[in-house]
Amino acid sequence: MVTTYRDIKADILGKITRGEWRPGSLIPSELELAERYGSARATVNRAMRELVEDGLIERKRKAGSRVRLSPLRQARFDIPVIQREIEGQGASYRYALVHSEVVPAPDWLRARLGLSDGAEVRHLVCLHFAAGAPYQHEDRWINLGLLPQARDADFSAQAPTEWLMAQIPFSEVEIGITATAADGDLARHLDCAPGDPLLQVERSTRWEERAVTYVRLVHRLGYRMTTRY
Repeated sequence: MVTTYRDIKADILGKITRGEWRPGSLIPSELELAERYGSARATVNRAMRELVEDGLIERKRKAGSRVRLSPLRQARFDIPVIQREIEGQGASYRYALVHSEVVPAPDWLRARLGLSDGAEVRHLVCLHFAAGAPYQHEDRWINLGLLPQARDADFSAQAPTEWLMAQIPFSEVEIGITATAADGDLARHLDCAPGDPLLQVERSTRWEERAVTYVRLVHRLGYRMTTRY
């Protein structure tokens, strides 16, 4: 059976998404890959070129090819990093993990993300602070069927967004922006009164039609969202 460039691309992509080839890792040369896959070097070259175009790999003359430290998904979608947003305002940033568990995906999440019965997810609740004051409440669910390494990842010091950006790209994003009223938990975490109007952003991401993550972000009272084009 002939190994096509699509086969090679899919196998390399799998190694990256499973964490076998970590961000910054040096990738074997095209000659080594051609021997490994039993294919022509030109076939490997085409697979590698597409991975470079997808923003997953960077190539430098005489330095070889490496898995990108930050895949260039921003060329298609701008996923904000809250630490940069806060520090860009001249405020100090602090992150806190409030809750973490591995659980079967609830029915509403399976329906939303198209997960199978029995699918497991990592559920995280986090808080982001600006100048010591609550800024954003993050309620996130990560699909362990696609990202099994998230099961044991340490989110006590690193926020999920930064971790995900280093692990896997995405090909599709769905974003919803709504107003919500603070319930008891949100009021306590965001230091506001129950019933206060808050801005809520819901975002789900996919990679090649498979769910990566769903997150609900609720911002502090008076938050103003700004976009630039």
